[in-house]
Amino acid sequence: MSHPSLDTSQKKETTFKGTFDLEEPSQELLQWAKENINEDPDTRDLLISELKDMIYERGECTPTRTDDEFLLRFLRARHFILKKAHRLYVNYHNFMEEAPEYFKNVNLQKLTEIKKTKMFNCPLSRDQSGRRMLIYNIGEWVPSDFSPTELIQFVIFLVQLSMLEQKTQIKGVVALFDLSGLSLEMMWYMSPTLAKHLVNIAMTSMPCRLEAVHFLYSSWMFDTAFNMVKVLVSPTVTDRIHFHNDLETLYSHIDPKYLPNSLGGAQEDYSLESWYNDIFEAHSETVKTELESLGYPVKEFIDSIDKK
Repeated sequence: MSHPSLDTSQKKETTFKGTFDLEEPSQELLQWAKENINEDPDTRDLLISELKDMIYERGECTPTRTDDEFLLRFLRARHFILKKAHRLYVNYHNFMEEAPEYFKNVNLQKLTEIKKTKMFNCPLSRDQSGRRMLIYNIGEWVPSDFSPTELIQFVIFLVQLSMLEQKTQIKGVVALFDLSGLSLEMMWYMSPTLAKHLVNIAMTSMPCRLEAVHFLYSSWMFDTAFNMVKVLVSPTVTDRIHFHNDLETLYSHIDPKYLPNSLGGAQEDYSLESWYNDIFEAHSETVKTELESLGYPVKEFIDSIDKK
């Protein structure tokens, strides 16, 4: 399905590479965090320490990482409400144990192949509220090329990568799903278990605050699948989910000057592969260290490439 575009006078050329915000938050951003997600620099370290103590004292999971940077992601994702941040941390580890196929023995070669497709996109620009946008073009999925498990592995990988950005931790994420190419073949893969795992990733078990979800060009097939998920979603989360039969209604939520051309916006289309490559070019050691700490065999993968 072709999407309408804005007038060319509204489009602008993008000549810079993808940005990846690894710098410390600005004073303006910290003030926003204080007013909107209860992040107070005067009490931040204390809450991190209290969260760490709660993890060990309650013993509801076997913790992986408990460094300050990692725990801060859970506090930011839950507005610095200690009990909710702890529950999210426990859910994260329980999900890893419940579905190890998404976290262990991940084939990085497959993830590399997925990023070369047009299934996923991370626009250069954030939206007007400063939130990171992630786009999933479901019609680009070829089930014979990549299994549902491999796609979920990639989604988790992408979420973990984006959570390196403190601005994204603070401002949150907006997910956009282009359903225009959804087929019956794809829907056969949507089981109740898979639906539950998708909810785990989006809502309950990842250190990421999903601010909004936009579904573009829904159909009866998707509505059937969504009904399986809907019973697992709280009313609060349901209010963040929006359906659009055309792009005009999307524009009432996201200013088109921040959207890519492919969604009728003013920003140049920028592939996920380009974003990913730019990240590694600018921040290779930081990103490699982070991914290794999350269990991804990055060094082993790079060594295998070097030997070829």
